[in-house]
Amino acid sequence: MTLAGLVLAGAGSVAMAQAGPAGTNGGIGVKYGQGDNYSRTSLSYETPRFWTYDLGGNWGRLDLVGEGSVSYWKADGSRQPGHVWQLSAMPFLRWWVSERFFIEGGVGVTAFSHTRFADETISTAFQFGDQIGVGFQMTQNSRLGLRYAHFSNASIKRPNPGLDVVELGYTYTF
Repeated sequence: MTLAGLVLAGAGSVAMAQAGPAGTNGGIGVKYGQGDNYSRTSLSYETPRFWTYDLGGNWGRLDLVGEGSVSYWKADGSRQPGHVWQLSAMPFLRWWVSERFFIEGGVGVTAFSHTRFADETISTAFQFGDQIGVGFQMTQNSRLGLRYAHFSNASIKRPNPGLDVVELGYTYTF
């Protein structure tokens, strides 16, 4: 095991050992999103929280979590290439405005299996991802979320059309 793997495993163990409010001990999720002439289906792993801060009063709390995901993009109709795979790693800052509702945002890195998809040239396999969303903790172990996600190479190379999706997700929390 690498040093980074040991550090992540240790951090995960410590965070999981800390009993906390719903949604703080990690989870696994599925997401489905629609974009302009394509769809994205994702399987994700959310880490236990790395950091939390109680804002006091009725302001809720902030949690910092990580999310790793594998996604399959499928183009509508005869757009070519018709599919592409994506791996992503992203930290998310999640503001729990109450025990059940949250607002979140994250920026991270992602890699695509091809630099062409759905009649578009995205120029680089390496991309950045920006996501914002809202969610609801339905039960101790079930959460729904709605996100807007944008992926682009930040103009490292042209053209840089970017890919955008609005997605609905379900996470089973530990």
